Amino acid sequence: MPTAIAAMHPTLVAQPFHHDGWLYEEKVDGRRMLAYKVAGTVKLVSRNGLDHTRRFPSIVAALRKLDASGLILDGEVAVYDAQLVSRFEWLRHASPPDLSTPPLFMVFDCLQARGKDLRKEALYVRRNVIEDVLDEQDMVLPVRRLADHGLKRGSRCSSTTTKACWRRTPSPATSAGGRSSG
Repeated sequence: MPTAIAAMHPTLVAQPFHHDGWLYEEKVDGRRMLAYKVAGTVKLVSRNGLDHTRRFPSIVAALRKLDASGLILDGEVAVYDAQLVSRFEWLRHASPPDLSTPPLFMVFDCLQARGKDLRKEALYVRRNVIEDVLDEQDMVLPVRRLADHGLKRGSRCSSTTTKACWRRTPSPATSAGGRSSG
């Protein structure tokens, strides 16, 4: 299993735009993690390299149930309020106010599945693996996409969303979307 993996960093921009090959997805305000699953062992590791496995036992239990081993998922642990807005600051509270969800693992990317390194695959291929692996899950969920490949909705993203924030991800259908294999 690859060991030198870094989570991708989103890019903040002043205003929405559209470029061919870019996808738009919900911006999750949580704690960035890589989830590793090998056989029955699961680890949640922050982008700073800190192990958070014991902190989120319900997510670890859900990851253990996934029908895939040799799995590395890139995502964020998040909690949501009654309006389903993610609240980073609530991850720090023992009893957050108005909590609507337990901590959830929101998946952006699948870097490895069933022992196969997917980082050189196009993001839409990796996204299909996410959808397949996470089928019927309630604690580990894929991040919602605003637009599919070929749709030109990015420049209208801010006018179609109110409370939700959206981030952009470079992902030409024919490339690996900026992932390196090292």
